Amino acid sequence: MGTSRADTLRRHTRNALQFARFALVGGTGVAVNLVVLVIVKRLGPHPEEAILGLAPTAFHVRWYHLYSTIAFLVANLWNFQLNRWWTFRSSKHSAWWREYWPFLAVGMLGQAIGLVLLTLLMHRGSPISLPTGVLDDSSGLRTRLYWAQLIVIIVVTPLSFVLNKLWTFAAVRTHHLEAVPQHPAAEKELEHLGVDESDPV
Repeated sequence: MGTSRADTLRRHTRNALQFARFALVGGTGVAVNLVVLVIVKRLGPHPEEAILGLAPTAFHVRWYHLYSTIAFLVANLWNFQLNRWWTFRSSKHSAWWREYWPFLAVGMLGQAIGLVLLTLLMHRGSPISLPTGVLDDSSGLRTRLYWAQLIVIIVVTPLSFVLNKLWTFAAVRTHHLEAVPQHPAAEKELEHLGVDESDPV
């Protein structure tokens, strides 16, 4: 196995480790997102009440759109700080604001896509609307908005990871790969191949 193949192995291992960390951070972000969603839902008007009509369509901006966005903003900040400190370990390589704005922009793109999906899941005339029979809002576990928000998060997270890795935390990806430690098994494999981990990738 040549050096180029070893380099590829190193990169794939780092990518896998980063995605695993990103997913763990995302898991905590899901909890934060849903907790905030529950709080703002309880404090505000009924989620399906309209705020603004989107003429000439039959759609409206509803309170659940606002609730979802507030929950996203809080969870986005939480995820950014953990990803910066742990997943990509970029805090030593780039200023906070320099990374936060791209991270927020990526998140807003995901949120925009998520709001479309959320609308389709919540709108009673949509072909993928969540069933109101089982999810009748009679309890927390039977609240349509909570399940819709969870589905949105699951769908948007992979896109968010790819865009954040390629753009927001690019300094780690391109110049500071040592920020993410190599998996022990992969290190042994690279040693067996005679590849020095300190060599530039």
